[in-house]
Amino acid sequence: MNTEDLLKPVLFAVDDDPDSLEKIERELLRRYGSDYRVIANSLPGEALETLEQLEAKGEQVALLIADQWMPELTGVEFLVRAHRLHPTARRVLLTAYGDTSATSPLLRAMTLGQIDYFLGKPWGEPEERLYPEIGELLSEWTRATSSTRLELLRVVGAQWSPRSHELRDLLERNNLPYGFYTAGSEEGSRLLREAGCDANLLPVVLFYDGRVLVDPSNKEIADAVGVKTSVGAEVYDVAIIGAGPAGLAAAVYGASEGLRTLILEREAVGGQAGTTSLIRNYLGFPRGVSGAELASRASEQAVLFGADFVYVHEAIGLRAAGPHRIVTLADGSEATSRVVLVATGVSYRRLDAHGVDALVGAGVFYGAAVAESQAMQGQDVFVVGAGNSAGQAAVHLSRFAARVTLLVRGDSLARSMSDYLVKEIDNTHNISVRRRTRVAAANGEGRLDSLTLQDVSTGERTTVSAVALFVLIGAVPRTEWLADTLERDDHGFVLTGQDLTREGRLPAGWPLDRPPLLLETSMPGVFAAGDVRHRSVKRVASAVGEGSIAIQMMHEYLGSISKRELSIPTAVKGEDYGR
Repeated sequence: MNTEDLLKPVLFAVDDDPDSLEKIERELLRRYGSDYRVIANSLPGEALETLEQLEAKGEQVALLIADQWMPELTGVEFLVRAHRLHPTARRVLLTAYGDTSATSPLLRAMTLGQIDYFLGKPWGEPEERLYPEIGELLSEWTRATSSTRLELLRVVGAQWSPRSHELRDLLERNNLPYGFYTAGSEEGSRLLREAGCDANLLPVVLFYDGRVLVDPSNKEIADAVGVKTSVGAEVYDVAIIGAGPAGLAAAVYGASEGLRTLILEREAVGGQAGTTSLIRNYLGFPRGVSGAELASRASEQAVLFGADFVYVHEAIGLRAAGPHRIVTLADGSEATSRVVLVATGVSYRRLDAHGVDALVGAGVFYGAAVAESQAMQGQDVFVVGAGNSAGQAAVHLSRFAARVTLLVRGDSLARSMSDYLVKEIDNTHNISVRRRTRVAAANGEGRLDSLTLQDVSTGERTTVSAVALFVLIGAVPRTEWLADTLERDDHGFVLTGQDLTREGRLPAGWPLDRPPLLLETSMPGVFAAGDVRHRSVKRVASAVGEGSIAIQMMHEYLGSISKRELSIPTAVKGEDYGR
């Protein structure tokens, strides 16, 4: 074996059936042999010893394949032990058809996150089932681990600088291929030197075509990559504020039905869901899908149907002007539309503890587990929160960090976290849960170095070393800018439909002779969907459903407006709310 082969990532297969193992090895070599080294073994114990040797040499294992019914170890048992040696490797279980009963080891392993996928034997032509599944898993592994991935942008900055963190998070969530280099590293110093940039003026963003931006704003980066950042003068049928799951679903359905659709996004497509490393309970994705991947696919789908995206603009005002609704943006420009959907979602609730605010982006992160995960290699990190977002972050970080500690104020995860996540956390060897614990302080000069934790029952405090704290403790709606425009509940969530009526009476100032439609707000022609809406179900699938339903409500509203306009004398047309 030559030196070049030793540098290739490994595809590792174990099966005690010699004919089956020979077939796996042959077909893996045929498709992937030029880029990967294929190792096949019929003995699980011997295979684990080989994996230990690979780990000791620092070699990368990209894929682990194991047959379930081996006499020495079951496939699940083998994959669990092998994954501890190579935690970033993707895991495939080979099973016989019929092994998918409710009590089968396969389904239990999927529930506990012990495998990433399964393949039934025989799989027929490899191009039909084997290669597509293996190819997708290898693509996931490459995105998560590769240091040589495509880099349209290179960012040089300080590792623990808040602005460097903001840029990493922005680029990751917008699915832009990038590389990050610390200014003091050999490669970072070389990039700065070749660009003629001062190491004291950071961060620096270098583009593949030679352009250089020094400490750029988000808008400057958006302009440089060629996305639209300004609103034109045209009148849209639908203006959607927010490109989270609800907004993206509305954009897809609205544009596909021929509505002139505008979607305004201030940061990144996907919203809070876009920061989620793996959504495992979304319909149609049995292996799960990352929030960023789901958002990227949805935004591409909306664009292909003709939706018009405008980025890096925050909505700060909303008003009615006759049959039109006007959205005012932070730069003073305005977007005009016949109907509006408010889908601004929620922000992570801030952690009220001493020292936290000063260290945001410098070891303290809200969400951002995906963007920062590789920097946590071999470290001890903490996640605070007891919901699904916190659980997903802990599981994702466990693939990189030496140990992940989940901090929970209550005495149980079951009340606030999906059962599949609770089981996966319980069965992940390097995740521990500290219950009845809160963060009392974050400590460090310029970057986080320790946390002060408090037992909520006894009040006892302890200080622990910490490289990073990921905060996912609930959410608050982004609706301050609507306080004088739309009716909201006591927590700031937008009221819609029946929640606007009180004892059968229409809301004060409601100008129409019909009640608000299902997702309509207190301003006719303005709708709300997703997490921003009062009493919404905080799930991606629910937000997608509401976004699609909102388009039907808009059709109903626009149809009623058209009928009224036919019967309204010209002299009174143009009054507010389209009456």
